[in-house]
Amino acid sequence: MLSLTLFLLDQTVISYNHSMYNLKKYFLLDPTVTFLNHGSFGATPNPVFKEYQRWQRELENQPVEFLGRRHNDLMKISRDVLAKYLGTSAENVIYAQNVTIALNIVARSLGLGSGDEVLSTDHEYGAMDRTWRFLSKERGFAYINQHVDLASQDEFVESFWRGVTPRTRVIFLSHITSPTATIFPIEKIIQLARAKNIITIVDGAHVAGQLPLHLDSLGADFYGGNLHKWLCAPKGAGFLYARPEMQYLLKPLVVSWGYESETPSGSSFIDHHEWWGTRDVAAFLTVPTAIQFQQEHDWVKVRSACHQLAVDTWQRINSLTGLTPLHPSADGWFAQMTVSPLPANTDIIEIKKRLYDEYRVEIPLIDWRGNKLIRLSVQGYNSKRDMDKLLDALKMLIA
Repeated sequence: MLSLTLFLLDQTVISYNHSMYNLKKYFLLDPTVTFLNHGSFGATPNPVFKEYQRWQRELENQPVEFLGRRHNDLMKISRDVLAKYLGTSAENVIYAQNVTIALNIVARSLGLGSGDEVLSTDHEYGAMDRTWRFLSKERGFAYINQHVDLASQDEFVESFWRGVTPRTRVIFLSHITSPTATIFPIEKIIQLARAKNIITIVDGAHVAGQLPLHLDSLGADFYGGNLHKWLCAPKGAGFLYARPEMQYLLKPLVVSWGYESETPSGSSFIDHHEWWGTRDVAAFLTVPTAIQFQQEHDWVKVRSACHQLAVDTWQRINSLTGLTPLHPSADGWFAQMTVSPLPANTDIIEIKKRLYDEYRVEIPLIDWRGNKLIRLSVQGYNSKRDMDKLLDALKMLIA
């Protein structure tokens, strides 16, 4: 298609109904930096950021009116839009600042103890690994990072499921991993776990805005996600989904006025977990605008173009280093974010510093279980020119 061809040629320009849009112009990013690290904290388009600031000013204009009288109705309106986007109902979703907070609500609520096991993978995000290790020491259960095989999706499922024992009470895994940018085939795992009455908790930090989601049909018991990353909402916007049959298990991470509110919202899940007092909720209220921004700019096409550019660049980096990638192909294993291995003797701290200081390229280099990796994010403001700059820098630094 013309839009894809234009994107891959040289610049972030995509054709929508014969109108031309340069997506880079909508973002507030430093134009002197080649920004290839959307996966860490995201980036918010200017129209969305302006709406975020408008909500902040409205709160400050009359704080008592806003927080004391309007808060619940405003949050419900925003939550309705978010729930529709996520493929569920508003009674199954609450807002949280990020996925770490959302999943801490779940992890700290479960009555795990001596003899119980939480089974995870060896690709999980550091903050959540630390959460589970902390709780395992406090409560006496075992937290297990199962090694998984990425040769094929069937082998992933088989290698992971070998870690299940009669003591496995919880399965915790990422939908898209943070250190290795890999899409896990979680649907089969969820189905197998349901048959064994094992609770499933999914870290979807990188999913909303990068992959389509339908949480009700996915079937996970609990699913936490970020909205400030690939959905491009303001910082401090995330969510927690809980299957209706499992909501009773959750205890509030912060006990506040919602705890004994006799459910004025009609849902104790929402009342117990969403009101945190004088928290700035502007980022939550801006989420519908972020969803609208992507819809207006035909984000399905944007995602497709970004994926193709990520595939091309992944292949170029692998060709440059001559190293074997973590998985055999791009098909189904990554979307807009991917990793490539670097030589074992790479000083990732030094190379990352030189990439930024000398070439003005912002990209993370990761030491994952002894493997040196470079993680590339491709968003709608990126271009082939950005990728060329990265490859030129790597040719100099890696050589």
